[in-house]
This record gives sequence, C-alpha cells and structure tokens, in this order.
Amino acid sequence: MTENRPHSVSVAGIVVNGEDKVLVIRRRDNGHWEPPGGILELDETFQEGVRREVHEETGIWVKVERLTGIYKNMKRGIVALVFRCAAEGGVTTSTNESSEVKWMDLERVKQSMAPAYAIRVEDAFGADVQIRVHDGLDLRA
Repeated sequence: MTENRPHSVSVAGIVVNGEDKVLVIRRRDNGHWEPPGGILELDETFQEGVRREVHEETGIWVKVERLTGIYKNMKRGIVALVFRCAAEGGVTTSTNESSEVKWMDLERVKQSMAPAYAIRVEDAFGADVQIRVHDGLDLRA
C-alpha cells in the first residue's frame, strides 16, 4: 500500500511573445530551465497565482489567456495547471528564485529543458488541453 498524502497544486505561465518566443527562467535552486510558476496560495484564483508567480520570477506582468495542460509529478504529488499567457508589462529581471530570465524559441526550449517541462511549452502551442504524468524529468506513458 502506498503512503496516503495530500497533493499540492502549482500553476505555471507559458508566456509567448509576437515572435513565438517563450519566457523562461533558470531556477536558482537547481540551475534548470523551466517556465515560471510555483505553488498556488490558498487565497488566490488560478489566474491570480499565474500572474503572481510569473511576476515574482521574471519581473513581467501577464494576461492569462487559456489553460493548456494539466500535469502530475507522480514522485512528488504535485498537480500543475499550465496556462498560455501574453506579456502586459514590466521588465525581465533575475530574482531570488531565478538566476536568469530569457526568451527562447521552441527548439531551444526542447534542447534546454527536461522533457517533463519542455512538453508544457510545446503543449501551449496546440489547440487542446493536454493531460500528462511525469516523474519530475521524463514523461510516463
């Protein structure tokens, strides 16, 4: 029998500009490239959480456009809701959580991110909401 523990819910923003480049961060804690995002706070909506997390990690304010995917990290019990967004203002800057912030095209994202995170970016360019599971790095069948 497996341990029964609660899941946590996170949100992430796939911020796409007019050149189809995506706003990404290099995390300070592990050095990995990922879309900006984090744990949803109890008193905020999904959209509020996305706006807060993207701004905290990049300096950019966003308009949340639509849900693009639901992802579960099977090892850590984290359910992530990922939204496509458009930048509304602000200036890109590194933060306490991100050592670098930059715009990448989709090919560079695929080369720079673990598959479990690159697929979130790729899914944001599709029309349908995707539902996927992963182990923190790789997708599971």
